[in-house]
Amino acid sequence: MRTAERIQKLPPYLFAELDRKVSEARAGGVDVISFGIGDPDRPTPAHIVEAGRKAMADPSTHQYPSYYGMPEFRAAVAGYYKRRFGVSLDPGSEVLPLIGSKEGIAHLATAFVDPGDSLLIQDPGYPVYQTAALLAGGVSRALPLTAEDGFLPRLDRVTEEDAANSKVMWINYPSNPTSAVCDLGLMEQAVEFSRRHDLLLAHDSAYVELTYDGYVAPSVLQAPGAKDVAIEFGSLSKTYNMTGWRVGWVVGAAPAIEAIGRVKTNIDSGIFNALQRAGIAALEGPQDCIQESIAVYRRRRDVVVGALSASGIEIKPPLGAVYVWVPVPAGHTSVSFCEFLLNEVGVVIAPGSGYGAHGEGYVRFSLTLSDDRVDEGMDRVARALSSI
Repeated sequence: MRTAERIQKLPPYLFAELDRKVSEARAGGVDVISFGIGDPDRPTPAHIVEAGRKAMADPSTHQYPSYYGMPEFRAAVAGYYKRRFGVSLDPGSEVLPLIGSKEGIAHLATAFVDPGDSLLIQDPGYPVYQTAALLAGGVSRALPLTAEDGFLPRLDRVTEEDAANSKVMWINYPSNPTSAVCDLGLMEQAVEFSRRHDLLLAHDSAYVELTYDGYVAPSVLQAPGAKDVAIEFGSLSKTYNMTGWRVGWVVGAAPAIEAIGRVKTNIDSGIFNALQRAGIAALEGPQDCIQESIAVYRRRRDVVVGALSASGIEIKPPLGAVYVWVPVPAGHTSVSFCEFLLNEVGVVIAPGSGYGAHGEGYVRFSLTLSDDRVDEGMDRVARALSSI
């Protein structure tokens, strides 16, 4: 049996590898505490669950859904953008529901990238940007993110050749994995850069509502002229603790929305209508659940940052997302430090090198595990660090 050459080029998916390591350690009797994967431990808010339950009991939701989503859900997404960002969207042409934003992120490469085409991709960044490009035959060109630049891309350092040969540019703020945040000024620069170089600007906005200490994240669509060149991916997963529900969207430039929709209709189906009704309840219902989640993540962030600082690893508390991006101790690589913590104290973290070459020298701690496990896990990490 011979698989496609493109499959041979794919690296193992980072989070699948983390899952495997956790399973192996637990099978060996280790009480593993995993900071590895960003899957919220808190339940979906009750009013959303109830809306989904009622919708599932309605036989009208049991048939094939529309590829393009329920008009009511598209309108709910547009309403959210108007309330939150002051951005007006046409629900029919500028909003496309997705089976989780990851689906659309992967479809984008199929819609826009021919073999040999280039994409500008943040490094470190969410691995799917690069793997989707690889599957489409594309070439990834790194936008290096460094601590000195606040893990923000320096667009003035992109070479003319890289810009001219690229069709898509990815950005992601608040960022996975670095938790870096940006202001609207960066979005405006990215829009202008994309217009100048005839790029599609794709912004992954999965963590836009999970911010701390007074910081409020912008939408790229707030930048003047953004709807001419930009699209934005959103999701209910992290905001409403709905990772398993698989409800997301892409909004923005109508030609790009149409192209992604054309790929989608040929590859998969729409979102189960009962889940879309739950999504409407999430977007239009009580929003106090978001502040509750923010308070929980802020407490956990402070525990992680405090324990690391007390152990000699100084980092600033991140202002967004649900991760803490941490430089590894001297003498360690990203992978060796992860292996050290797993072997010594049964703690799993994600190696920064799994997010790109410029992630080497860092690891990512997720805040999506219970308070007591965060406390115990960081006690273990502090104990391990004291032995180095």
